[in-house]
Amino acid sequence: MELAAARALLPVAVQEARAGLAEGGIPIGAALYGADGRLLGRGRNRRVQDDDPSMHAETAAFRAAGRRRTYRGTTMVTTLSPCWYCSGLVRQFGITRVVIGEASTFGGGREWLGECGVEIVVVDDDECRSLMREFVAANPELWGEDVGVDTGVDTGVDTGEG
Repeated sequence: MELAAARALLPVAVQEARAGLAEGGIPIGAALYGADGRLLGRGRNRRVQDDDPSMHAETAAFRAAGRRRTYRGTTMVTTLSPCWYCSGLVRQFGITRVVIGEASTFGGGREWLGECGVEIVVVDDDECRSLMREFVAANPELWGEDVGVDTGVDTGVDTGEG
């Protein structure tokens, strides 16, 4: 997928990220598109709002899309690199492509997905990066909880230490 086409899919995910932040949550949004470019589902990280550690943005978008016979040809668009949990969802269901708004704040499973044959397109969007950096600076403990920093798991997060 060309960068311009990937960038054109990003606004829905960004809207979801903004909505999540306005609700007091983590500003990560996602959207799942069909092979024909039709929006199938959208969602935002709702871990805080729903007190549900499994309600990541990609999971919410996937659930909103409903059951499908196949996910071949679909594109998951997310404002931030998917974590290992969401990367597993992409692999489990054979989602073909992941468009990432920004990958500098968090690496997650992006490289692994690429190694597994998932097409990865990093848009490197300024708004996505600003949303996350401002959130992380203002909410380091909540961010650490979201990405598992305190669990001893290598999350790919650049903590600035070292």
